[in-house]
Amino acid sequence: MTKTIINTELAPQAIGTYSQAIKVNDTVYLSGQIPLVPETMMLVEGDISAQITQVFNNLKAVAEAADGNLSDFVKLNVFLVDLANFPIVNEIMGQFFQAPYPARAAVGVAALPKAAQVEMDAIMVLNRRDSSS
Repeated sequence: MTKTIINTELAPQAIGTYSQAIKVNDTVYLSGQIPLVPETMMLVEGDISAQITQVFNNLKAVAEAADGNLSDFVKLNVFLVDLANFPIVNEIMGQFFQAPYPARAAVGVAALPKAAQVEMDAIMVLNRRDSSS
């Protein structure tokens, strides 16, 4: 088993005792991302759409640091303070992903770090083959 720590300045630095991602062989486990702007480590300004977009940008940066991209995601977990915002997640997710989409879960939570309204984590598999080809 080969285990590699993934870190990039293009995503927020860890605000606790965790790594941005861990790569084990061809599987990458991405830690939860909240809508922090990497340069300032402050929440992105704007509404829930801005927060969701920032989270996807952060996940994308970590995926690229692991030599992957969003199309390599096989599982995405979405944590929302207000599940009424889930349709906005779907809308914005469609701007970042194309079919086949990753498996996904959406969970309502009472609170998130730094008063964020959304957090997402993911599992990515590199070098996977499309089963339809």
